[in-house]
Amino acid sequence: MIKKFLNNKSKTIASAAIILGAASLVSRLLGLVRDRILAGKFGAGDELDIYYTAFRIPDLVYSILVLGAITAGFIPVFINYLQKDKNNAWYLANSILNLIGLSLIVICLILIVFAPWLIKLIAPGFSPEKLSATVELARVMFLSSFFLGISTVLGGILRSFKRFLVYSLGPIMYNLGIIFGALFLIEPYGLLGLAYGVVLGSFFHMAIQVPTSFFCGFRWAPIFDFRFEGVKRIFKLMPPRVLNLILFQIDFLAMTIIASFLAVGSIAVYNLAHNIWSFPLGIFGISFVLAVFPKLSESAQKRDTQRFIKEFSLVARQILFFTLPSAALVIVLRAEIVQVILGTGNFDVYDVSLTLKTLAYFSIALFAEALILLLLRGFFAWEDAWRPFVIGLFATTIRVSSALFLSRFMGVPGLALGFSLGGIFYMILLFVFLKRKIGFIDGKKIFISGIKMVLASLLAGLGAYISLQFLIALVNINVVLNALIQGALAGLVGILIYLFFSWIFKLSELKFFLNSLFKK
Repeated sequence: MIKKFLNNKSKTIASAAIILGAASLVSRLLGLVRDRILAGKFGAGDELDIYYTAFRIPDLVYSILVLGAITAGFIPVFINYLQKDKNNAWYLANSILNLIGLSLIVICLILIVFAPWLIKLIAPGFSPEKLSATVELARVMFLSSFFLGISTVLGGILRSFKRFLVYSLGPIMYNLGIIFGALFLIEPYGLLGLAYGVVLGSFFHMAIQVPTSFFCGFRWAPIFDFRFEGVKRIFKLMPPRVLNLILFQIDFLAMTIIASFLAVGSIAVYNLAHNIWSFPLGIFGISFVLAVFPKLSESAQKRDTQRFIKEFSLVARQILFFTLPSAALVIVLRAEIVQVILGTGNFDVYDVSLTLKTLAYFSIALFAEALILLLLRGFFAWEDAWRPFVIGLFATTIRVSSALFLSRFMGVPGLALGFSLGGIFYMILLFVFLKRKIGFIDGKKIFISGIKMVLASLLAGLGAYISLQFLIALVNINVVLNALIQGALAGLVGILIYLFFSWIFKLSELKFFLNSLFKK
């Protein structure tokens, strides 16, 4: 029974997306629990500024080295070998896992030594005391980069074999580790307890994927073959993808640098609002993108353009179907959402007000950020990573410049608005250039469906707003319960209105998703 669970295989994109979406829902809920605990313990102050800043460099190392290899080339190349010769596929997997593991050890040891200088670069506005505490946390968190690196390679294997169920449990285990640190390790170890929780969570993230990788056929071997053809193909694809990831990290680093010069707690507010905004992005965006990428890669490897277009268009419309109403409802219910999730302990009224404004500006580009993830995978499936890098370089310049300009007048909400405006611009450019590359990506159908969804979302948002005004006068218990009941009921009204108008507008995406719920 355990083996059957661990070896569960998803047969369709929709079933895989449902599994990933459900697991993402659990993981994101745990993430919100984590943020509520942190907000209650520390408020939007120095401690959380230190924690989120310390996170940046270990996350940068993991993202650039590991995600650069996995998202750019490992899955398409690994699938290609699986279709021809499984022995070579496992040879490739071992080579990549060992090379990444060794590289992470060496790089993290070097960065541990140079951490004081690196932290000063990304948080120049910090006092000497805050810098020292940030360095201490970052040095501990570097160990998490190693565990997450190994886990991501194993996750690439599981995704290639369509074992999405176990793969989706990794983030859940990761958040459980951090929550454990927040609840039980802060008291004996202080802020370092959070860093220990991050390391523990990253170990769990890796450990949960080991058994299923074994069932798929993976056996570890001490192979370090730089000259293997598959390794060369992945390394060839890595530089532009790594540069793409560097651009993404530059976004975050730039926001951290700018926020370090704003009011105390600005880094914490930016990250907390971003985490809440990431909730629907993870459930309705990332889950579909992760599910479809192996399919897109298979179509590209077989040069089956028609199948590629069909799958791309379907997932793009499904993403819009969920992210557009999510954005509308988050904007309308932003005060209730932030109050319920973060309004506790030392997180005061001012912190709540600043966070809900930042969240609203993030939500403007929710649909765009989800489509960016899909569009990038569209390029990567065709083993093209240079084109999105050049596009991303231009878009990042616009994004950071906008954030810098707007933050002067708006504070930390201006960072979120600049992020969103740059994201919409980035999405448009990626869409245009992917269309040029392939020739046709069903843009007309996506656009027409999108317009209908925008209209339905606006009506849903309006309905939620009107019902919220009625509920504010009707429900009066206490601050948190008021926000929970008012937000939940108004949100339910908005969802029902959206579903009603989706039916009125005859959106095929609604029917497709409902049918998919009963398919495995």
